[in-house]
Amino acid sequence: MTSQRPPLPPFTRESAIEKVRLAEDGWNSRDPAKVVLAYTEDTRWRNRAEFANGRKEVEEFLTRKWNRELDYRLIKELWAYTDNRIAVRYAYEWHDDSGNWFRSYGNENWEFDADGLMQRRFACINDSPIKESDRLFRWPLGRRPDDHPGLSDLGL
Repeated sequence: MTSQRPPLPPFTRESAIEKVRLAEDGWNSRDPAKVVLAYTEDTRWRNRAEFANGRKEVEEFLTRKWNRELDYRLIKELWAYTDNRIAVRYAYEWHDDSGNWFRSYGNENWEFDADGLMQRRFACINDSPIKESDRLFRWPLGRRPDDHPGLSDLGL
């Protein structure tokens, strides 16, 4: 039995923006078991040079990711959309277990099934070391506040 994850394709500009924000909110929860429910059972991913197939592998990937990328805070922004596809750009800040801070920049291409579940995700990401004093994402862990600037507002 498949559950729907609105908004559903075909996307409008407004529904694509909503879908992007919902994805951002989910990832900012840093809860792999919750996040993986936005993907089809047989989802296919490429994240950097790592490939994941199916929810189980995606959940394992996300668990490893958030055990390594501490104090993770993410902002996503719509880049383009079509009927059942969305392209986003994003940046996130995190530090490793030695206290070294990074801002990671990336682009993702998403494809959704008719129920609004993501069936394909292709991500390209680059990490840039930053000083703690250069951080821009300073809200409390969890959902980005509605009044916090987005990527374009921050000049990223």
